[in-house]
Amino acid sequence: MINQFIEKIPKAELHIHIEGTLEPELMLILAERNQVKLTFDSVEAVRQAYQFDGLQSFLDLYYLGSQVLLKEQDFYDLTWAYLEKAAEQNIRHTEIFFDLQTHTERGISFEVVSSGIIQALREGQKKLGISSRLILCFLRHLSPESAMEILKQAIPYRDQIIAIGLDSSEKDHPPSKFQEVFQVARNLGFLTVAHAGEEGPPEYIWQAINLLKVNRIDHGVRCLEDRELVQYLKEKQIPLTVCPLSNVKLKVFPSLKQHNLKKLLDLGLCVTINSDDPAYFGGYLQENFIETQSALNLNLQEIYQLAKNSFLASFLDHQEKQDRIQELDQFMEQFREKS
Repeated sequence: MINQFIEKIPKAELHIHIEGTLEPELMLILAERNQVKLTFDSVEAVRQAYQFDGLQSFLDLYYLGSQVLLKEQDFYDLTWAYLEKAAEQNIRHTEIFFDLQTHTERGISFEVVSSGIIQALREGQKKLGISSRLILCFLRHLSPESAMEILKQAIPYRDQIIAIGLDSSEKDHPPSKFQEVFQVARNLGFLTVAHAGEEGPPEYIWQAINLLKVNRIDHGVRCLEDRELVQYLKEKQIPLTVCPLSNVKLKVFPSLKQHNLKKLLDLGLCVTINSDDPAYFGGYLQENFIETQSALNLNLQEIYQLAKNSFLASFLDHQEKQDRIQELDQFMEQFREKS
């Protein structure tokens, strides 16, 4: 029964890298279409490479796979494939990261990347009823100067891109490195988010809050190491976009049973469940919910709270949030009546 509840409940996804939804099948199709030579000759060979000893070993494969994305149609096909999956899983709203520097460093223009993604998102709203927001992420292993250049290129797309973020290798790349870039972005009217407290220490979460002035923290699971930080996150209700299967795959936790998501929820933090890079980590949003529920024995009320948090933590406007939560509450009422 609880799996059926998870499958049907309306939800939002707030931590999804569109390049991380590149399934092996589509990767090979695009490689052939664009005449890109890969070291893999089959879907099985690609999947066998999905054994990671940490964040960096995943990123190496992630950037390799991204090489097949060359044309506007490729980015459209990639995004549309994710949206179809999202529709199947009753994802009503999604906020998508894209890593522009991964592509501009290969000579692909801002316009090619963004046009393909934006076109798919617009059609997702029309044909599938999925609302969306787009978030431009800076790669933290690259320089702040590179990030600033990308930010300048993003200005004409201000209407389509709601926020900027910070991702890639967290070790030795503190949020403080990007303080100036984020300040300029905020002055331009962008909202801000940042990956922090996945591999990096709680101090990186503090930096993201105090220096980058983020609206929410992506990951943030190491906050429990700092009691004062936990209290601050609770008081301010700063959302954490937690990615359980990703955390296990990248060795942040040894197993889902040892994940701290339930503790974070019990402490009253605004925790959400997300899939991160689902093609690489063994599951989309629904699989993250189902496997986490099973491992941590989450009850219906906790599942409901996680779904509600996903809308509260989103960048939807106030009325849109209220509409989604009303839809969620109606679902909950109907489910209880049936059972």
